Amino acid sequence: MAAATMSATANENVKPASPVDLSTIPISPVGDKADDKKKPVTEGGDVTVFHDKDKFNVKHPLMNKWTLWFTKPPSGKGDNWNDLLKEVITFNSVEEFWGVYNNIAPTSELALKSDYHLFKEGVRPEWEDQQNKHGGKWSYQFKEKRNVPIDELWLHVMLSAIGETLEEEEDGEVMGVVVNVRKGFYRIGVWTRTIGKSIPGGGDGDVAGGKGRSLEKGKEVLMSIGRKFKEVLKLPEGEAVEFSGHTDSAHSGSTRAKAKYSV
Repeated sequence: MAAATMSATANENVKPASPVDLSTIPISPVGDKADDKKKPVTEGGDVTVFHDKDKFNVKHPLMNKWTLWFTKPPSGKGDNWNDLLKEVITFNSVEEFWGVYNNIAPTSELALKSDYHLFKEGVRPEWEDQQNKHGGKWSYQFKEKRNVPIDELWLHVMLSAIGETLEEEEDGEVMGVVVNVRKGFYRIGVWTRTIGKSIPGGGDGDVAGGKGRSLEKGKEVLMSIGRKFKEVLKLPEGEAVEFSGHTDSAHSGSTRAKAKYSV
């Protein structure tokens, strides 16, 4: 999905109104549709979301399919993680994203100990997942909850993920993004496939587990993601986002493992 299209959609706050049945609308041809709104609509021709947010007849495809997950708060009765983690929906177009976004509770209204996870299709938001187990995450913790525009920040992080603007196309690092709602803070994270090293037994090329990358290149890719993540969060220069490996987090028994990198 071209970043320009995602940006235009976000900036114009284009949100298809319910009850558009997105499953009946065909995917438009792959390409940059950022200038669609400048084109005349011919009778019987394609009507994009830029022409009519309610009566569009084509959708703008994303580069990847994405799945939204939700972790409900534990009941305190020894809940199993798999019982708390729920798969919500998978989508693959800009319009479907807005359809989902408009029909879920804002982060600011979630109960404590809830999480939203937005991951590429086929990747579970768990350290143990085959595509996550060699990776880590960039994260930032907002401690002054009352002064944090968490809904806006989480929306922009999701848009940067599905719009593929957190990394270069050939990097293949970003697995998903997460927001945690806790008593004293909100935390937003970006999960990556690696920690800057090649994955043992990874596939061919940089996209599959960083195979063939030098340690210097691997770190450079991760640091670039961290810088872009920090920009999306609009953090001041004196604040830092931190990167830690999932293995380190698992060993420490905490999501707050010692930072491996910071930006």
